[in-house]
Amino acid sequence: MMFLFTAAIIALSTSVNAQDSKDYFVGKWDILTEGTPSGDAHSTLILKKGEEGKLTGTFQSEGKEPTKLTRLEVNPDDITCYFVASGYDVYIWLEKIDEDTMEGTMMDMFDCYATRIQIKDKE
Repeated sequence: MMFLFTAAIIALSTSVNAQDSKDYFVGKWDILTEGTPSGDAHSTLILKKGEEGKLTGTFQSEGKEPTKLTRLEVNPDDITCYFVASGYDVYIWLEKIDEDTMEGTMMDMFDCYATRIQIKDKE
């Protein structure tokens, strides 16, 4: 009986942790990409929970229209976002650092630093 109880607790905590990892990525992120041919660039990544809890989102470079993400690969500690920019398939890989920051690369060539944009409650 104790074994079944322990197994149930482990299964429950595993499913809760898997769900929490997706929730971590939800929000609006300021992305600094260093060393691009045009210099350092800021962009915004917005990730939302869509239908059936699946993540969806957009990527927006400074001064340009938002681009819908074409694919997302979500793992407990990292996420890869795919989109099309200037006619090219592009991806950005980001890994959790703490609750409000991630680090990674764009196309495995340019270092990226993501900071969660805090949404202030309306008074």
